[in-house]
Amino acid sequence: MDVHPDQLQSWIGRSERLEDTIHPTPVAALTATLDHPAAPVPTGTALSPLWHWLYFLPMHRQSEIGADGHAKRGGFLPPVPLPRRMWAGSQFEFRAPIRVGDQVTRTSTIDDVTLKEGRTGKLVFVKVRHEIRCNGEAAPALVEFHDIVYREAQGPHDVPPPPQAAPTEAAWRRQIVPDDVLLFRYSALTFNGHRIHYDRQYVTQVEGYPGLIVHGPLIATLLMDLLRRQLPDADVANFRFKAVRPTFDLDAFHVSGQPQADGKTIRLWASDHEGWLTMDATAVLR
Repeated sequence: MDVHPDQLQSWIGRSERLEDTIHPTPVAALTATLDHPAAPVPTGTALSPLWHWLYFLPMHRQSEIGADGHAKRGGFLPPVPLPRRMWAGSQFEFRAPIRVGDQVTRTSTIDDVTLKEGRTGKLVFVKVRHEIRCNGEAAPALVEFHDIVYREAQGPHDVPPPPQAAPTEAAWRRQIVPDDVLLFRYSALTFNGHRIHYDRQYVTQVEGYPGLIVHGPLIATLLMDLLRRQLPDADVANFRFKAVRPTFDLDAFHVSGQPQADGKTIRLWASDHEGWLTMDATAVLR
């Protein structure tokens, strides 16, 4: 890498603060995208878990966008000089409801920057802590840790890691067809310009993937949506997910869930058309 590791780690502790209002239109739009019946979204409606991703959108100027569709390196995130960037996972503490009409602030801090050597070359892991506060409250309503991984371009002799079989028994299971429109609508709702989700020529010829990549946050949202469909009144206290394997738009995939014996923990996972685990998650109810 051209950037010295100490320079990247100097980003630890950097923070930014954004403000937004929880408007109803994004809620109605994601409701339609997830194929729920249309319903009024009055002031005071609590956001479903993970729907806060519809707010605090990255409003970079067009001239600030890099070749991959993300903002150019530097600024709040460290200037990692590796070309491939992925959302590796997240952990959440849902402490209080976020509601339509709330005035919200998000304070984001670079919590850690770690450099590693993987099977296919250098890796840089960046962990960002987000705290969302509503209406001037001192305590955060939501604490999120966001794990980002940067990696080198795929080489001609790179071998993907061996896949993991997904669990075969599930109390809940739903098939998802990741067509171009679903991916486009989610990219639009989250103002996500990353070209791996909509530019087939770029993702196959530049980044070397076989098809468009389904957004990790979209899959996580679909896992939480599965829980919501099965347990509409559930109050989620904690949630975590880890991306295990890319999901492509070439085939349908499944989201599944299995409540655990303690009555509060629910294992959730996504699997591809071959039965391989693509995302592993756990929700804990109050």
